[in-house]
Amino acid sequence: MEHHEDAGHSYVSVEFEVFGKVQGVYFTKYCRDQCAELGIVGWVKNSKRGTIMGKMQGPKAHVEAMIAWLSNEGSPGSKVERCDLMNFEYLARKEFNGFSIRF
Repeated sequence: MEHHEDAGHSYVSVEFEVFGKVQGVYFTKYCRDQCAELGIVGWVKNSKRGTIMGKMQGPKAHVEAMIAWLSNEGSPGSKVERCDLMNFEYLARKEFNGFSIRF
């Protein structure tokens, strides 16, 4: 595996909202663990309308892998209907330290 993480605009940032049966199934914990493993920073939380919302930043390939996980897989016991993405942008550097669960 090659790592070119600091080459110019190698970081991307995206906000996401996951719809379906995604609360009460440890979705935020699994999301945080997956992101931490991939070197993605940002945050995730349960929204008041029953969805999972968050923002992630990291190497483009890793963020794309995470988008696939959020869209198709999710945590055990979850049933993802869809994942909406907003505000996709390229970054020179990450804006967060680590990945957190917000309440």
